[in-house]
Amino acid sequence: MSELNKIVLKIISNGKGILAADESNATMTKRLESVNVPSTPENRLLFRESILSSESMKECIGGVILYDETINQKTSFGKSIPDLISSSGALTGIKVDTGAKELANSSEEKITEGLDGLRERLKKYYKLGARFAKWRGVYSISEEYPSKLAIYSNAHALARYSALVQESRMVPIVEPEVLMDGDHSADTCYKKTSEVIKKCFDELILHKVDLSGIILKPNMILAGNRSKDKVSSKEVSQKTLQCLKNSVPNEVPGVSFLSGGQSEIEATENLNLINKNNKTKFIMTYSYGRALQQSALKIWSKNTKDIEATQNIFNHRVKMCTLAAQGKWSYELENQ
Repeated sequence: MSELNKIVLKIISNGKGILAADESNATMTKRLESVNVPSTPENRLLFRESILSSESMKECIGGVILYDETINQKTSFGKSIPDLISSSGALTGIKVDTGAKELANSSEEKITEGLDGLRERLKKYYKLGARFAKWRGVYSISEEYPSKLAIYSNAHALARYSALVQESRMVPIVEPEVLMDGDHSADTCYKKTSEVIKKCFDELILHKVDLSGIILKPNMILAGNRSKDKVSSKEVSQKTLQCLKNSVPNEVPGVSFLSGGQSEIEATENLNLINKNNKTKFIMTYSYGRALQQSALKIWSKNTKDIEATQNIFNHRVKMCTLAAQGKWSYELENQ
């Protein structure tokens, strides 16, 4: 096994998943203000420190994706955030893109930026303790979108990013997110997601990226959030597995799904059925942000000093997702 492949397996093996705690300051401000907590560096750190000190970090989380502010912070007891993460046995990851901007000549679509100066930033993050990185491409669905231009441009950027990350001895998370915003059907999502993923791998191969040393972070195959044709979790699992089986090369070790607007229970149930039905060689786990943290954030906001209550809620959610990553989750376990 390559060193990169060993890192991948350490992050996602045995039901372990990824905590996506890489919200930008702007996104974290929206989250905190939604629960009436001022968004200061101290409050952002306090919430993240609370969940990163949870017991479930040792049992269930293989990696944590951080934002630039967070990877540079020290905890209230003097330990750096990467050291806190490594003390639980997990690895530190870092979001390295600088956000999605308007795509030239297709103003309704987005292109993710951040390649300028990336090689130097990766060296700095490696010294701070990062061993994997994340870059997100976003794609809208409509009759005309995503366009060939958006599909190619984002695939090209994801591949260039991945090559630079592996050059820096880190694992790239490749995240092509086909958004669930819209009234499209699950079949349309299947078609568009397949096209997006296939193009990503065309570019990754062209850029000589070691596919055994990446983690794919795709959306599940869902109907649009305004679609009248809702699909069952069974259909979500079947269509998602079929899409990945037909689009992802066998060298890729694993997939960590984004939750993409699903509720905590939906994201858990769909992941569970995907694993129950999984006949591929791919590890199928989670890389959730809001679907792991939202309930804990609500409890924390009521009393930011009651760390135990926050951790209890977070521990439960993470354990449910790790059971789902092994196909062992059930509704009954939610209430135990």
